[in-house]
Amino acid sequence: MNLDLSDDAKEFGRQALRAFEAAGGDALLQQAEAKPEAREALVTPVLDGLGAHELDPRTDPDSLEAAAALCRSAGYWALPYPVAERLAGTLVIAEDAPRAAVAGLDTSWTAATLDGRCFRITGTSGAGPAFTTALELAAVDGDADVALGLVLPCWTLLGMLDRAIDLTVAHVSLRKQFGQTLSSFQGVQFQLTEAEVERSGVDMLAKYALWSVGTPDAVNDALALRMAAVEASEVVFRVCHQLHGAVGFCDETTLSWLSRYSQPLRRLPFGLSQTRDALTARLGRRGLTGLFS
Repeated sequence: MNLDLSDDAKEFGRQALRAFEAAGGDALLQQAEAKPEAREALVTPVLDGLGAHELDPRTDPDSLEAAAALCRSAGYWALPYPVAERLAGTLVIAEDAPRAAVAGLDTSWTAATLDGRCFRITGTSGAGPAFTTALELAAVDGDADVALGLVLPCWTLLGMLDRAIDLTVAHVSLRKQFGQTLSSFQGVQFQLTEAEVERSGVDMLAKYALWSVGTPDAVNDALALRMAAVEASEVVFRVCHQLHGAVGFCDETTLSWLSRYSQPLRRLPFGLSQTRDALTARLGRRGLTGLFS
């Protein structure tokens, strides 16, 4: 079992990072918030230039790794487009009051519940924060890859955790208190270490869940990854906000945008407690295998 991405996938992720930065970086999200209906036009040319739509993560292992790297890079820049969901070909939704961050986009999406029932999104209503909206659905026959639809968004969230820690390390390395940089204080170092341990744990589990896609335990592993990623997000963003101080909640700070737009990934299709309940119901007394045991 090799849990590391291939060199080609890593290079693809680095190229994506540079491409998103060159296209506007953080400004893309700010422009999309001002005009949600333009978000697809802002992002699609960059994805086309990278050849993202040529990836086939459902059938090609190399494409699967490249897709994961692309989603992580998209998360790093909080790209205002659901790249992971588009690559997976499926929006995983809750059975009750389904919502997704697709406001301002066309509705040619396929959605699926955790048990694999497929739907076509026929419309949206009631746009909420961070591009979220209620979904209008029609049942269809289909074969959704629910595990992939859960795993790839976790890679996007992992990219957001990467960026949150990078921003915070830069902040505490520049700000001074009592004649010293904040990074020199032991308490700050302890907090950053706690956040990094959580982030690195998700990194490893995300690679395992990616390897698991296509196996009999894929959905269980994907749910376990989601649970770990949401838990880690709570810790990482708490630490990063604390170390930024009040400025971390102001729109002048990138962390504020990143934290706000991580919410759909952390809460949809279901939050921590619902994810835990769903995993417990699926496992019964059997338990998990592999890294998640």
